[in-house]
Amino acid sequence: MKAIVAFPVFLIVVVLDQITKLVAENTMVTAGTPKAVFGEWFRVALVYNPGAAFGLHLGPYSRWIFMGLTCGALVILGKLYQQTEDTDLRRILAIVLVAAGAIGNVIDRIRSEFGVVDFIDIGFGTHRWPTFNVADMAVSGGAMLLAIVLWHEERREIAALEAARHAAGSLSSDSPDLAP
Repeated sequence: MKAIVAFPVFLIVVVLDQITKLVAENTMVTAGTPKAVFGEWFRVALVYNPGAAFGLHLGPYSRWIFMGLTCGALVILGKLYQQTEDTDLRRILAIVLVAAGAIGNVIDRIRSEFGVVDFIDIGFGTHRWPTFNVADMAVSGGAMLLAIVLWHEERREIAALEAARHAAGSLSSDSPDLAP
């Protein structure tokens, strides 16, 4: 059941990410020169990011360090996916979005020594968000959704424990043998 949701979402995100990156590379001749799409607030600008999100860079080995970290994250996401109930669609979607985005950016790191292709540039004037891509949106959106899902799971578990403690306390105080 999980695969019915997971596989199409995963495939759509990875394919859309790779197609948009190829279009960006093939249509933007000059890297870094922004082109307005919807005024100044939404532009496209080809940028190669050898580091991680928001330009985090760890020197000449960034490419390999971030590929290794991504592989580790994918192993953790795989375990979370295996532990997820077939009916927990929000958790499945969150995990798949993060994994698909991670794979999309790993493909770039493997195929190019220049790094990940980023091209979406939003902001006003000199106040701009770091340039990003479809994979980054999937990772960010999936991570936020996963955090929300896990937070709700934790709150439900705490509520269930409190209810069980309350029920156990009520039973012990109602019992004539245990009353003072």
